[in-house]
Amino acid sequence: MTGPADTVADRDLEEERRTDRKGGPGHGVLLALALAVPVAKVAYTVGGGDAVRDVFVGMEPANWPDVLLGMVITDPLLGSVLAVVVSRVVFAVLASRGAVPAGRGRAARLRRLGITLLNPLAFGVIDTCLFGPWWGLGTALAAFALRRGVVVEYRTGRRRPHRSHGDRAHAASHDPRYDPPPWLRRAAAGEQLVALLLTVAVLPVLFFASALDGQAWTSIVACRVTDGTRTSDARLIELSRKGNGVVGWNLDAEEISDGLGCTGTGSRYVREPWWRS
Repeated sequence: MTGPADTVADRDLEEERRTDRKGGPGHGVLLALALAVPVAKVAYTVGGGDAVRDVFVGMEPANWPDVLLGMVITDPLLGSVLAVVVSRVVFAVLASRGAVPAGRGRAARLRRLGITLLNPLAFGVIDTCLFGPWWGLGTALAAFALRRGVVVEYRTGRRRPHRSHGDRAHAASHDPRYDPPPWLRRAAAGEQLVALLLTVAVLPVLFFASALDGQAWTSIVACRVTDGTRTSDARLIELSRKGNGVVGWNLDAEEISDGLGCTGTGSRYVREPWWRS
C-alpha cells in the first residue's frame, strides 16, 4: 500500500528526473542568455538603435556567435563559470539516461572515473590555455565536484534515470551496496542547489557585467578609411575580414566602413562601463 510519504517521494524523484533530462537546473537560462546577452553587448558598445542592426548586418549571420565567443574568451571569471555550468548540464543529461555505471569492480570504477573526470579536464585545459593554470585548475575541480555529486545521488538511488530507459538503466546506476560517508551525502545533496545558484544567479550577473563593461567583443584596429575622395585614419571594431582589409564599425563616423592597412590598437575599450556612466 502506498502512503502519502511514498507519493511525495515519487513526485520528487520524477521532478528530479525531468530536471536532469533537460540538463539540470536553470537549463532555460542558458538559452535565454545566449540569445539576449550578445545583443545587449553590441547595443551598449555601439550605442543601440540603428547601429545594432548595422553591426549585425555587417557581421553577417555566420559571424554572430563571435560576439558571445569574444565575451567568454576574454573574461576569465565568466569563461570559467560557464565551463562549470556547461559541464554539469552535459553530465546531468547523460546521467538521466543511465550513463552512471554501478558496481565496485575495476571496470565500473574506471568508467565512472572517466565520465566524471574527462569533461572537467577538457574544460580545465581550455581555461589553462586562455587564462592560466590557476583558472584551469579551479574550473576543473569545480566541474568535477558538481559531477561527483550527481554520481553519488544516482548510485545511492536518490535520483534515478528517466523511466523511458527502463529498469535496466536504473539497475546500471543504482548500487544498493554503496554507502558513502555522511559528509559526502550532504555535499551531493547540495550540488543541485550550487548548480542552480551558478546558473540562475551568478552566470547572468557575470554575463551582463561583461555586456555592459564598455569593451568591444573583438579587436579594435586602426585603419585607413576612404570616403569618396577623402582618406582618413579611423578606429574600427573588426567585424569581418575581406581580402587584405577589414569590415568594421567606425567608432568615429558611427557607421560600417571598409578599412585598409589595419593595425591593432592594443585596447578594446570603447566607452566607460555602465556602472560608472
